[in-house]
Amino acid sequence: MLEEENTKKLKYYKLMEELKEQIVSGKLRAGDKLPSENELSRAYGVSRQTVRKALLILENAGYIYAEHGRGTFCSELVRHTRTSKNIAVVTTYLSDYIFPRVIQGIDHVMTEAGYSILLKNTKNSRRLEARCLEELLKKDIDGLIIEPSKSQIYCRHMNLYQKLDEFQIPYVFIQGCFRQMEDKPQILMDDCKGGYLITKYLIGLGHREILGVFKADDTQGQNRHKGYVRALQEAGLSYDPDHVVWFYTEDRAIHPYERIRQMAEAGEQMDAVVCYNDQIAVEVIRALTEAGRSVPDDVSVTGYDNSFIAESSAVKLTTIAHPQEKLGEMAAEMLLSLMRDGQPAGGNDRILIEPELVIRDSCKSRKNNL
Repeated sequence: MLEEENTKKLKYYKLMEELKEQIVSGKLRAGDKLPSENELSRAYGVSRQTVRKALLILENAGYIYAEHGRGTFCSELVRHTRTSKNIAVVTTYLSDYIFPRVIQGIDHVMTEAGYSILLKNTKNSRRLEARCLEELLKKDIDGLIIEPSKSQIYCRHMNLYQKLDEFQIPYVFIQGCFRQMEDKPQILMDDCKGGYLITKYLIGLGHREILGVFKADDTQGQNRHKGYVRALQEAGLSYDPDHVVWFYTEDRAIHPYERIRQMAEAGEQMDAVVCYNDQIAVEVIRALTEAGRSVPDDVSVTGYDNSFIAESSAVKLTTIAHPQEKLGEMAAEMLLSLMRDGQPAGGNDRILIEPELVIRDSCKSRKNNL
């Protein structure tokens, strides 16, 4: 009985593979109508049930689609020739404060190599990321650079990345990577070390009541938090979960500001706040100011990314340098190596960029208070 079931499974799987090969190879083109179930049944010597199972797999994977009363048709998945001289760049935001410089770095390298760039953004939405990948799979691109959306959360559209692999389209992750895909090429900041360096700097200034504000749904936020915890533990300071404010993509514009203001107005003990990035740091400073606390006289505040905001804000931010343009160049160079040689230069497919502390005006020594 088991042997009979395995034989049936092999039949529909084999039929599915044969039809998929015709689609990928271009024998069946976008819009072409597939033979009917009866025709496929006769041609391959299998039952209609076997045909139905094979077609269902192909439909779920996006290779074909059915129209009621008309039949089944080949989807607009193109053959990827890998000679189009087009690459795609997918980021969470295009207008965000660091991404224009990242894209500038990518463009510098790729334009020099004769490639054109197709830009997409996901607004840090998993649904929109899946849609972007589906659209790109229908275009003839030679490679992809992608910043994953909500990289801390389990990826539920792995099938789309698997399809990139199947079409032999190389891709490089920047700024984060899904846990299921940690073996894939990536260019990242060493965010754990960055969180550690900036917290250690505050401890060295004599701060002891250090709050943290971190993003919960990406690996950057999680790793910066790990660095913050490590610095506290190394200095013998206790970690208090009530001293950490977690926020998500959807509430980033309001939650950090509101929570810090509430804590300040309630008289919460704090002499410093480590922030997820420069944008959050500016909102934290606004919350503290409105609650009657002065930065840096009463509370020191740090950012992350060394964006233009860090220098242009009313209180110039102590922060961690983010080599935005360099990161883009490194990602582009890695992708070029993957497209040309099938592997990164030197075989190193995971690069961590060393963080650097940038000291400005938003922190003040507390050593006289010890």
